[in-house]
Amino acid sequence: MSIDQNTIRRRGTGLRAIDPVKAFPGYTLFSPITGRGEVYLIDLQGKIVHQWALPYPPGAYGYLLPNGNLFYSGKTTENIETVPWWFKGGAVLEVDPSGNVLWEYNHPTHHHDARRLSNGNTLVLALEPLPEDVSRRIQGGIPESEFRNGVIYADVVHEVTPAKEIIWSWHAYEHLDPSVDVLVANDKREEWTHANTVSELADGNFLVSLRNLSTIVIVDRSSGEIIWRLGQEVLSHQHYPHEIDNGNILVFDNGTYRANVALNFSRVLEINRQSKEVVWEYTDNPPHNFYSPYISGAQRLPNGNTLITEGNYGRIFEVTHDGEIVWEYVNPFFNEQQTTQDPSLAVRGSQNSVFRAFRYEASQIPWLTL
Repeated sequence: MSIDQNTIRRRGTGLRAIDPVKAFPGYTLFSPITGRGEVYLIDLQGKIVHQWALPYPPGAYGYLLPNGNLFYSGKTTENIETVPWWFKGGAVLEVDPSGNVLWEYNHPTHHHDARRLSNGNTLVLALEPLPEDVSRRIQGGIPESEFRNGVIYADVVHEVTPAKEIIWSWHAYEHLDPSVDVLVANDKREEWTHANTVSELADGNFLVSLRNLSTIVIVDRSSGEIIWRLGQEVLSHQHYPHEIDNGNILVFDNGTYRANVALNFSRVLEINRQSKEVVWEYTDNPPHNFYSPYISGAQRLPNGNTLITEGNYGRIFEVTHDGEIVWEYVNPFFNEQQTTQDPSLAVRGSQNSVFRAFRYEASQIPWLTL
């Protein structure tokens, strides 16, 4: 019998563990990042109870809106020659349970994240080339690794109406300082900020995650000024910081280039917004058993548990406040990564990566019938 040469698949996929008493009841939504547009909703036993087949591969995930529709970022290929190789995005969709596209917004440099706002508009993360005078002042990164013709990209956030009109924009380079916000030495200079998350806070301001700077910032909605930040003193290439019900910030701290630490490991942090203190933390024991260098996220559940996406390995698991694992599922759907301009730059091999996953109570999915 031949041995499966894919390490993750060989170790086992699908439902790996469950404590039906301690796990939070509900349904988990995820989309394989190397898929062709499949989105799955599974129950606690790992059974698929609903799925979508969307017109775009994920760029990079979807989540359910309060009305039960799917809000999804898709990856287009129209502009792959003009953006960095990692580019994923281009289309933002609202889709009904049957897969009908109810609303679609296309932007040539949309990437990573888009969120429906409380006012009905949509927040869209996008790229823009830096002005030359700013590019010259960017510090750090791998020497001579700029994009074509020396271009360095940074992030811009757009607020888009249902009529697809941009009514507000926030340009990262106007509010960051190249002498302070320095690229990690291991990152390419083709991009300064590499935002991977943008979300609305309860007070109406916006939270933005700047991965290449290992920094998260809160942006004042009215002025655009950065009014709060947390950086490399705590974080390392983090993903999905967001406000939870108690006002604290939950974040997946990847740990790719953690300062003053030789061992690579990931952790999930709950951070007090006022004091910036870590008030809750999940790590594995030993720490290196839990690590995803890219993507990933965490969601605080109503019973106090936390659903964690260890993204690079397609592992979705739930832990209690004390760090006990009570549910674990490994994405069984593997595909080759879709490449962009240069296939040699892409990560090779069949992957089951998941950007983010979310757990929903049955009451949040009014159309679901079993």
